Amino acid sequence: MTLEILYQDEHIVAVNKPAGMLVHRSWLDRHETQFVMQTLRDQIGQLVYPIHRLDRPTSGVLLFALNSETANLLCHQFEQKQTEKEYLAVVRGYVTGQGEIDYPLKVQLDKIADKFAQQDKEPQSAVTFYNGLKTVEMPYGVGRYATSRYSLVRLIPKTGRKHQLRRHMKHIFHPILGDTQYGDLHQNRALTEHTGCSRLMLHAEKLTFVHPVTQQPITLQAGLDEQWQNLMQIFQW
Repeated sequence: MTLEILYQDEHIVAVNKPAGMLVHRSWLDRHETQFVMQTLRDQIGQLVYPIHRLDRPTSGVLLFALNSETANLLCHQFEQKQTEKEYLAVVRGYVTGQGEIDYPLKVQLDKIADKFAQQDKEPQSAVTFYNGLKTVEMPYGVGRYATSRYSLVRLIPKTGRKHQLRRHMKHIFHPILGDTQYGDLHQNRALTEHTGCSRLMLHAEKLTFVHPVTQQPITLQAGLDEQWQNLMQIFQW
């Protein structure tokens, strides 16, 4: 498999991460054989240092450093919230206009990995800005409804909590389509049945940061995969 490289110089490299691919090896997914880190390392013949992560089912811009010094500088930018991330999502129901979801999230512990972590931490502040871009009503229903309504939204997280966007959209009753953990199972099934789309409809479209060496602002943008493009055609977006 060859990854799509969005940007590369002697200090950093960014790829368009495919949906369903893990960023790096994890003992929680021992049977997995393909990881972005190893694939990219083999592709460019250099060690790569991960700066941030995307959930396995999420696609889009993923940034790596090519040496540890650059990695430290970039990680600092992410920690200090000096970067901006923009995501696209397809959600259930009509979302129009702009708004902010300010809803603290409890730390989600992994049953195995976080066995010894403190269980009763206070919820952490979490803020997401959203902008409704397009809506559509489709002639097939789920449950007691005769039709299905969907929206294309832009999501800009102001904090970086685990599964923040997925949990926030669930919180405002507009779960992201294809989300098996926080979504609507019946809606997900209907979408797959009628459109063939079977992935989490969340894509890290843009990442803006300052180049740690040249100090130039950089905005990287990742294109949509085939399933997204098909859905956009079906919904006439």
